[in-house]
Parts: sequence; structure tokens; C-alpha cells
Amino acid sequence: MNRVPKVEEAIRETVALILQQELKDPRVQLVTVTRVKATADLQHAVIYFSVLEPDRVAATEAGLGRAAPYIRRLVGERLRLRFTPELRFQYDPSVAEGIRVQQLLKAAQPPPSSAPQAAGA
Repeated sequence: MNRVPKVEEAIRETVALILQQELKDPRVQLVTVTRVKATADLQHAVIYFSVLEPDRVAATEAGLGRAAPYIRRLVGERLRLRFTPELRFQYDPSVAEGIRVQQLLKAAQPPPSSAPQAAGA
């Protein structure tokens, strides 16, 4: 039984709550934790995040990097792991790409016709 996926999910949920409820850094606002990827020995974990405003990625990444030791301490206290992984935050562009693809698909659709077709005309 592999416990790494369970620990990754627990870290994701815990970090999301910490960012939402406890972190007071104004650079870290409206952040979504998309996934966590931990090493097999659980010594390191990369936390992937997305933000609603693409121009705030650098500031958010800096704020998260600065808060990483604090977040790691809280994760260790809450999850009670033998070793708390070293946390590194990385921007996940997949959410922004998904939104962009949806916009392109919507723009490619033909506009709805305003007048209904008359039957038998």
C-alpha cells in the first residue's frame, strides 16, 4: 500500500485551508492549491497553485516562498507526520490554459440565429 498519494492529498487540503484562513500576506490572495507532488520518501513536496489574475503570479510566488517555513510548521503540527516535507511552491498554468481553451472554443462556435426557420418554406 502506497501512502504517498494519501499524504499528498492531506497536505493539499491542509495548505489550502492555511492559505485561505490564516495567511495574512496581501500578496497571497485568491490562491487555489491544485495539486501536491511529494517524493517517495516524503522529504520534499512541490505544491502547485493557480491564481485568478495572471499578472499576480510572481508576487504570489514570492509571498508563498516567504511563508513556506511557517506553512510547513503548521502542516507538521496538523498532520503529525514523522518528518514534515520541505515545501516548495510552483505556479500551475493548467487552470489558466483551460480557461483560455474554453474561451477559444466559445469564440469558434457560430452565433445563434435570431430568427427561427419556417417549416416547409
